[in-house]
Amino acid sequence: MPDAGTALNQPDRMTQQLLALPDADIRWCREFLAVDERMELFAHLRQLEWQQPAIKMFGRAVAIPRRQIWMGDAHCSYRYSGVTFQPAPWSEPLQQLRQRLMQVTGFAVNAVLLNWYQHGEHHMGWHSDDEPELGANPVVLSVSLGQNRKFDLKHKTLPLLCSLDLADGDLLVMAGACQHNWQHRVPKQLKASGERFNLTFRYLPENS
Repeated sequence: MPDAGTALNQPDRMTQQLLALPDADIRWCREFLAVDERMELFAHLRQLEWQQPAIKMFGRAVAIPRRQIWMGDAHCSYRYSGVTFQPAPWSEPLQQLRQRLMQVTGFAVNAVLLNWYQHGEHHMGWHSDDEPELGANPVVLSVSLGQNRKFDLKHKTLPLLCSLDLADGDLLVMAGACQHNWQHRVPKQLKASGERFNLTFRYLPENS
């Protein structure tokens, strides 16, 4: 089992680009999943039981602008925006993808946040994945499926902004001090009419 925080390895068939951004280790691996793998996983995800939970914003409950599932090992409860989420058990295809990601990247992961952006109005605002449950220097392994969508990063203290066009089958690895120094978002894109799934794998220590 790889340890959380281990450096990224270079698999045979994966092309990775190290983004030249300060205060972070961010790697973009294009077409990490082959076309047939993407299609099978996309079909599997559409069959899951999706939710649209409400989170606390400015003192009131607001439904999130996308659909979501929190999945992982039994101890991986996760709290953000004033709401605690209990993990659904792993589906077999996502358990297999989890094992593959750990083998390829060298990072341990035991939970995944699934987001379903059904159209361009669905989005996610600026945030960092730096909740206490994730420990120090949390690692996020983000797999994209379906419609290309913009993914923005902005530094918390420096005037730096980076925009990526994440495509079907891409893997984005956010490691090092990324979550402490950068925020990220998926903005609205009205011209993005297709569906997009985003799978963000993380590691939660058992004593979190």
